Amino acid sequence: MDRMILPKESLVVFIALLSWIAIIAQFLISITSATISIADLVVRFFSYFTILTNLMVAICCSSAVFFPNNIIGRFFAKPAVITAVTLYILIVGLVYNTVLRYLWQPVGITRLVDEMLHSIIPILVLIYWWHSLDKAVLQWRSVFSWLLYPLFYLLYTLWHGSFSGFYPYPFVDVSVLGVNQVLTNSLIVALVFVFIGLLLILINRRVAKNRQ
Repeated sequence: MDRMILPKESLVVFIALLSWIAIIAQFLISITSATISIADLVVRFFSYFTILTNLMVAICCSSAVFFPNNIIGRFFAKPAVITAVTLYILIVGLVYNTVLRYLWQPVGITRLVDEMLHSIIPILVLIYWWHSLDKAVLQWRSVFSWLLYPLFYLLYTLWHGSFSGFYPYPFVDVSVLGVNQVLTNSLIVALVFVFIGLLLILINRRVAKNRQ
């Protein structure tokens, strides 16, 4: 008899399914309203931190379900990696709901997908992260390695925008704000990354200490 799926496993299955559905649905929505070539659309679609991070969530949770024992599954099962993914998707939700939400008013299925990508999935991942906490203690220095992904993303965005003129978010639009303001905005976001990352580490260490 197959073993019963535990609540934590049910949650990770649900997050994986929801993430893939949201990403695919958002891509189809983008196609229906596209005024550019498919090639440009694909590049721009995967230039959003939201999409890349939700894709990371989808791969992380899918590997936990389908490939728990291979190199990918073991990598994404590491407490530091799960925490990093949680940090990234929390930033997606935080930045969107505090800065970007009121810049547009999606309706219908577009609004549903928008909420999935920016609110529902971040909350579910946070719950999954909480249930994934164990006796493994995260190191404070891990927060610096977690900054590599957003740093590479910023460098790519500035490089790509310099010749395409496309900037996925208004606070990194060099053509409007200028380099100095964009760098200032990026520093602020980086500090938010560090703060939330340190907060997650603190929670992990407290929980790990209580479980010993």
